[in-house]
Formats: sequence, C-alpha cells, structure tokens
Amino acid sequence: MTEETPGFEEQPDVPSEAAQTPDDAAKGAGSADKAGPAAPAGDLEQVALQAQLDQVRTALSERTADLQRLQAEYQNYRRRVERDRVTVKEIAVASLLSELLPVLDDIGRAREHGELVGGFKSVGESVETVSAKLGLQQFGKEGEPFDPLVHEALMHSYAPDVTETTCVQILQPGYRIGERTIRPARVAVAEPQPGATPAKGGEGEAAAPDEESGGPEEG
Repeated sequence: MTEETPGFEEQPDVPSEAAQTPDDAAKGAGSADKAGPAAPAGDLEQVALQAQLDQVRTALSERTADLQRLQAEYQNYRRRVERDRVTVKEIAVASLLSELLPVLDDIGRAREHGELVGGFKSVGESVETVSAKLGLQQFGKEGEPFDPLVHEALMHSYAPDVTETTCVQILQPGYRIGERTIRPARVAVAEPQPGATPAKGGEGEAAAPDEESGGPEEG
C-alpha cells in the first residue's frame, strides 16, 4: 500500500497549449503581427540603396566631366605656352639679327668690290654662317616682279623690255626669319613705257605688211 500525503490531490496532466492563459495567447498574436511586415521593410531598404547608387553614379559622371574639362584646359594651356615660347624666341632672335644687318650689308659690299679677303673674309663668312643657323634668310633678286609686301622701291624708271613692274636693281637685300620679314628688300623698279606694245606683238604686226606687200610683187 502506498502512503498518501494528506492535503494534496493528484491532478491530471494538462497540455501546454491548453495551459496558456488568455494573456499569453494575446502576446503570441501580437508577436505574429510584428513578424508579418518583414518583407515590405526589405523592399524599402533596396529602394534606398538604389537611390544612393544613382546619386553616386550622378556624382561620378559630374566629376568625370570636370576632369575631362580640366584636361582639355591644361592641353590648351600647354599649347598656348609653347606657342608663346616660340614667338618670344623668334622676337628675341629677330631683334638680335636686326642689329647685325648693317654688318651683313658691309660684308656684302666688301664682297662685291673684291675686298673680302684674308682674315676679314673668314670673319665675314663666320658671321653669315651663324646668322643662317639662327634662321636668317636673304631675299631679293634682279628681274623678279615687284611685291610691295617684301620690296621697298627707292628708285623708279621706265623700260621697254619689261611687261610689269620689275625689280631691276637690288640696292639693299631683304632679310626674313621664317615668315617674318625683318627688313624689306630695297630696290630700283622699272615699269613698261606708256603706250609701248609687247616686242613679240610688234614683230608680228611688222611682218604682216611685208607678207601682204610681197604678194603683189610676186604676182
């Protein structure tokens, strides 16, 4: 026989679900409601990330455009500096050579008179060589057409053997550096005589009467 403890009665086992109180059931329902909106929150987070990505892409495009603009400005600046450097160099060389032009004129006159001999000849040729290395070019020849852009007419005359204004004498040669004219060639020019006809045309006209006059004599 088993001995029973007085004052306690045995109670049947109750399932745990049935043992929940109404308050516990309400709490469970509340937690279920809170877990429900998890999927919409993830979508909002993805939308926010996409917006941030679009902002980053826009900023990157703007910075890329700024960089390209700066590179173009820098290239233009380099070209402008190089062009200015070349121009300044040409001006400096032209200024130096302009001071040497009287010396070159003296050397040329001495050569024309046969006085460029001995040590003076060596010095004169050295000066001309150095000037040529610096880009100095001499121009102006007898018989070439007169060009007011590169020639300066100091003497004028008429000549029957020219068909246009022509340089018939070079009084002082001209000099240039590249396309820059340092000094125009000073020349004497001749123009066709007023009313004169070309020599070839005159010969043709003179031969025509002889042929016509020769016809009757032969007949």
